[in-house]
Amino acid sequence: MSMDLNRPIILYMHAGSGNHGCEAIVNSTIKLIAKLRQEAGVDTHIPVIVVSNSVDEDRKYSLSRLEKDGLCRLVEDRHIDRDTIPHIVYYVYRKLSGDRESFLRYKYKDAFALYNKLAVQYKDVTPLAVSIGGDNYCYPDMVGDLILAHNVFRKKGFETVLWGCSIEPDSLKDKELVKDLDAYSAIYARESITYEALVNAGISNDKIVLRKDPAFELETSKVTVPKTFLPGKTVGINLSPMVQDKESIPGITIENYKNFIKYILDETDQNIALIPHVVWPTNDDRRPLEELYLEFKDTKRVTLIGDAPAQELKGYISMCSFFVGARTHSTIAAYSSGVPTLVIGYSVKSRGIATDLFGTYENYVLPVQEIREPDAMIKAYKWILTENNK
Repeated sequence: MSMDLNRPIILYMHAGSGNHGCEAIVNSTIKLIAKLRQEAGVDTHIPVIVVSNSVDEDRKYSLSRLEKDGLCRLVEDRHIDRDTIPHIVYYVYRKLSGDRESFLRYKYKDAFALYNKLAVQYKDVTPLAVSIGGDNYCYPDMVGDLILAHNVFRKKGFETVLWGCSIEPDSLKDKELVKDLDAYSAIYARESITYEALVNAGISNDKIVLRKDPAFELETSKVTVPKTFLPGKTVGINLSPMVQDKESIPGITIENYKNFIKYILDETDQNIALIPHVVWPTNDDRRPLEELYLEFKDTKRVTLIGDAPAQELKGYISMCSFFVGARTHSTIAAYSSGVPTLVIGYSVKSRGIATDLFGTYENYVLPVQEIREPDAMIKAYKWILTENNK
């Protein structure tokens, strides 16, 4: 991060810490800002405001400590869909005026109020708004609001940066999207496939930076493990409903996971740890992981890890001998801990990150859409073990 940090900063498009990948990005970014400010002799308590979809989630996990330490302030989006009267008023206004940005101005109303309160002494300084990119631009249903939100911050006088993003190359055929991206003063792509796609789309090289996902720098917490979790002799497993939804053959993903666990238990002396990384009610890793746990719990060699902050989850993952992950940031926790990793991927982010680490994503990433055989995970596991032993 080489941008000017001697000014107030707003981090926005944070979905909440119930997705521990989102938590990991924001946690690592706040600490990086503080570290770079300290190294530059800049006050580490210049306001950093995190605009969140759920402050309650954030205060349940690690961002609570960062707020107490004065490194950030948390403020929640206004949820127009939950506020009946404003929803009606803004809907009618938007229909009559064509002002599509009005919903987004309402969304960030409390954030701007907090900014005006905290940054009163910086009125003559251009503030910085950082879109916590991740894979937000990979979801077509989000792109419209991302563009509108970006416009709102620019019109408020903020310099804007897109931070740690992945973007599907095919989506850059959309001229409106490219125009939006070109309006950022800097774009930090977290893997080379996105970087090259942005260059090919005509975005200036001067504003694109290739930089690893900030979650690679997430700290690792020490954790106490159950008796069935043998450090160095336990295979960690993460599975998500989102990946299951993208499979081409119904049921093939869970079948592969079950066959893989059976193989580990029957053919090796390794145990199994089932580790969730997103616990949102509508998208909860614990649901498929509990199905796997119930299938194998009688072996007494399978542990189901409970919900925990991102740094603690990384603590468990770091003690695994091997890791299979569907959530990108569960695999980043494994990669950054030196744990051999198989990714059950579905998008550019997993392919790009693996390519940058290994020179190719083939065999290191098993795209869920391409899983056809019930033993595909076992074959990929064996291949990675062979490569690691060369």
